[in-house]
This record gives sequence, C-alpha cells and structure tokens, in this order.
Amino acid sequence: MQRLSEFLVGLIFGIGLILSGMTDPAKVLGFLDLFGLWDPSLAFVMGGAILVGVFAFALAKKRSTNMLGGAMQLPTANQVDKRLILGSLAFGAGWGLAGFCPGPALVSLGAGEIKAAVFVLAMLAGMLAFEVLERLRAPAAQST
Repeated sequence: MQRLSEFLVGLIFGIGLILSGMTDPAKVLGFLDLFGLWDPSLAFVMGGAILVGVFAFALAKKRSTNMLGGAMQLPTANQVDKRLILGSLAFGAGWGLAGFCPGPALVSLGAGEIKAAVFVLAMLAGMLAFEVLERLRAPAAQST
C-alpha cells in the first residue's frame, strides 16, 4: 500500500507540474525575467503550493502517525545558516540558467526532453559531489 500511495502522489505531482507549465523551461525563465517580459503565472503555482503546504503542515503537526500509519517525521531544522543560504543561491542559479528544478526536470526527462537529461545528469553529479564532500568533512568535524 505504501508504494502505491507513493506512486499516486508522485503521479499527481507530475501531472500538476505539467498542467502548471513548470516543465517548460521557457515559462520558468519568463517568470525569472523580472526586467523583461515577466510572466507572473508561476507565482500563482507557488502560491497555491504554499497554501496547500500551510494547511497540510498544520494538520500534520496535530498527528503522531501519517495517513498510512507510519511515524510522522516532520522537519526539525529551523535555523538559517551559511549552508542554507549558499545552497539556496546555487539552486536558484541552476534554476535560472537551465529553467528546470529537480521535480520538473524528472517529469521532462520522462517525456524524452534531451535538455532535461543533461540537467538530471548534472544534478546527479552535484549530489554525488555533495556526498563525497560530506564524507570527507565528517572525519574532520569529529577530530576537532
């Protein structure tokens, strides 16, 4: 049941990305072009996602188990630190350069978009580099 639920939620998310235009890099870049022909439509997509998230997190905080009976695991981090800021800047730069972020890139990859394949490969390389750097950093942090 867990895997079926994960599949259905992912399917709904992917359909939402397609319907909202988030899988079209030109639409995303139009949203990011604040001083040119700005396309504000994705602000409504983000606003809708935030609105749903506010209510979902409010409900989740009142529960001890998720809808399938598993333990509720909510984020606990609430500090804005250097790593968060640098990561956000890197994410934003990648989004602005490519017109993709991870979810829409995977949906576009499934649709056979070559540009999405290049983005996903670069994203995976970045994730691998992060893991390698974190493992190298862990022993250094333990020895101090």
